[in-house]
Amino acid sequence: MTSPQLENLAKSGSIKVEPASAREIERLLRLARVRLADAQKRQNAFESRFDLAYSASHAAALAALRWHGYRSENRYLVFQCLQHTLGVEAAFWRVLALCHERRNRAEYEGDFEVDEQLLADLIRIAKMVLDKAQGLGPPGETPQTK
Repeated sequence: MTSPQLENLAKSGSIKVEPASAREIERLLRLARVRLADAQKRQNAFESRFDLAYSASHAAALAALRWHGYRSENRYLVFQCLQHTLGVEAAFWRVLALCHERRNRAEYEGDFEVDEQLLADLIRIAKMVLDKAQGLGPPGETPQTK
């Protein structure tokens, strides 16, 4: 099952049509689980926890996009597609978009501007995205809505 919005993004070349791979999706979900677990360990550096939570959210979001038979090389777009892949409300993927912006600023400019609340929000949303992505089932099945 796909959405007209995802089909339009594919037609415009923003995302690519690529058959879903159960093995790839499971690897992405495992990566998301491991990174999310590490992001919640307070003994890890704050900056590392943010990077881990961000990576976990991206891996789970990408797994959902792959489940629908699409691929994107644009991280921001993977988050925007959450509305169509998992039914995630705009308010949640906008937080992920903000984290994407903050991650890029830290990565490319050395300006790390993240506080405890943003990290807590990121971890909470990453958990939600991961839970929804894990609930999709094998590729090709109708997604379960929660």
